[in-house]
Amino acid sequence: MTVINAPQDKYNAVWIIFFVLGLGTLLPWNFFMTATMYFTSRLKDPAVEGLANLTANATVVEADTRNVLESKFNNVMTLCAMVPLLIFTCLNSFIHQRIPQNYRIAGSLSVILLVFLLTAVLVKVDMSPLTFFCLTMIKIVCINSFGAVLQGSLFGLAGMLPASYTAPIMSGQGLAGTFAAFSMICALASGSALQDSAFGYFITACVVVFLAILSYFALPRMVRTQLTHY
Repeated sequence: MTVINAPQDKYNAVWIIFFVLGLGTLLPWNFFMTATMYFTSRLKDPAVEGLANLTANATVVEADTRNVLESKFNNVMTLCAMVPLLIFTCLNSFIHQRIPQNYRIAGSLSVILLVFLLTAVLVKVDMSPLTFFCLTMIKIVCINSFGAVLQGSLFGLAGMLPASYTAPIMSGQGLAGTFAAFSMICALASGSALQDSAFGYFITACVVVFLAILSYFALPRMVRTQLTHY
């Protein structure tokens, strides 16, 4: 693999595109991690929650009333995130030989966008705690699997350009956690109910991922045509 000459980056457009794509690689997982309060609230047993409210009104101190799903959520979430991330990171060297770059990057971003759209829709859908728990873990597996493919493909894409185009990817990844935390603070500060805040929060993620998809397809033709065969 050879490094191509630096593209004519008018107005730093290519730099900005790689920055947005870098933001899109880690933003999904950071959004899920930051929203644990919403996820655990959906796992509460309605009967236990009602009892907790009654005892709170009576100023009675109760022990931890979390059910099994609530108490194990963070551990299972981390496991469902790290195992697929490890597997698909190791498989990247095989995947890039069989699947074209356009499908790997645009396809991964599209799947992540669909997962966030589904997550936003499910905010308004009532379901049992166990069903919600299982669906959430499946979504986490999908996000981290495709996120690993996206990240490996994106660094491979930037690796064919001068080293200066790797920096914006890392800068975008560094901003992902801060952006997710700031979005959650804004959602909670809106004063809306938790579910309404969560809906706006996940819609924000959808907008950012959609912007990343548009950014990828907006790469200057000069650069894209030279990188098509990677």
